[in-house]
Amino acid sequence: MTSSDIWDEQTAARYGVDAAASYAPDELNPAVDFLARLAGSGAALEFAVGTGRVAVPLARRGVRVVGIELSEPMVAQLRQSSAGIDLPVTVGDMATTSVPGEFSLVYLVLNSISNLRTQQEQVACFSNAARHLSSGGRFVIELWVPPLHRLPPGHDSALMLMTEDHVIVDTYDRVSQACVSHHYRTDADGNARYSSGNFRYIWPAECDLMAQLAGMELEGRFAGWDGSPFTAESESHISVWRKP
Repeated sequence: MTSSDIWDEQTAARYGVDAAASYAPDELNPAVDFLARLAGSGAALEFAVGTGRVAVPLARRGVRVVGIELSEPMVAQLRQSSAGIDLPVTVGDMATTSVPGEFSLVYLVLNSISNLRTQQEQVACFSNAARHLSSGGRFVIELWVPPLHRLPPGHDSALMLMTEDHVIVDTYDRVSQACVSHHYRTDADGNARYSSGNFRYIWPAECDLMAQLAGMELEGRFAGWDGSPFTAESESHISVWRKP
């Protein structure tokens, strides 16, 4: 078992509401288009498949999709949303769990690799992706660039988001690369709600080294699913590594 947080039933049930912005067509469709192109006629494996936000529409495009997910309540939500779709999911951690077959695409979205809270586990995740890939297959991650420039001098926390109903404050340990994301939400009924998540942030160059250790090479890095160029100002990246 990895050090990832495991989402409970209450959190899984609210995921569609709390992550509503990521379901918007202008956010989701470019990701599905990008991944469908890379999968081609082969199969795709999603690590941390969650409720199937990406896997379900990708399967509806005709791609054979398989998932691995640590949280059983999240899998239960996925099975409700994927009724009538052949989308097998194995409950387990993405660093060590194996599923049968070879895949032309393995992917991780929405910063999910950071749920693995040690460098050792993140290295193992890259290796696990490589083990599942066929020759020429790709491993894709969507990951934020650590925004340490937002930290005021002498402080370890920064305001990341402030809207009428959602405030995010992140705290960072720049030695261990640990991050705790604190979420303060106001629900439709006016009740306030707090939740937090534990992560380990990774720099793009560190990801490239993990991929190299797993026998993969960087094929491309973009600022978004639309293929826009990655620059020093980019706040996130879509990275693609290829298994020779």
